[in-house]
Amino acid sequence: MTGAAEDHQVVIFGLGTESFALPVAQVREILDHRPCFRMPHMPAWILGLTDIRGQSVPVVDLRRRLGMAPVEPTLKTRVLVTEFQPKAEGAGPQRLGLVVDRVLDVSLYDAGAVESPPAIGGRWRSECVAAILRHKGDFAALLDLASIFAEDDPAMLDGTALASAIAA
Repeated sequence: MTGAAEDHQVVIFGLGTESFALPVAQVREILDHRPCFRMPHMPAWILGLTDIRGQSVPVVDLRRRLGMAPVEPTLKTRVLVTEFQPKAEGAGPQRLGLVVDRVLDVSLYDAGAVESPPAIGGRWRSECVAAILRHKGDFAALLDLASIFAEDDPAMLDGTALASAIAA
């Protein structure tokens, strides 16, 4: 699917009791959870590196990154392999594996089902949420990955640089 239809297609996933979404265009694949190589001196939300078709990809615990308590992986835990354009000037596309509790759906949404995030605060920084989607009688927060990872050192999330540091 391409063009306008792809722009309105999302992957809906859960973290705890909350539902979130990412544009399908940013999700390269969905994998079963697997252990990854833990890197020393990294923040707790960076779980380490995993190999995806010969490429080193940093894996992030999205729960921890959003300030939620960590949980043990289950059989429903998945890794969303994502690619997005960071906000850092001159930075190339960033590929990350995001650990989520479960994938709920891949679906189209109607533009009329999109609302601006409320300005009343909440559990997450408002700049991390691009919109609120109505989905099957509930809500899902459409995340802005570039904003979630905007404050981080780009080298810290560069799988190739991390893999090179290990080899050195």
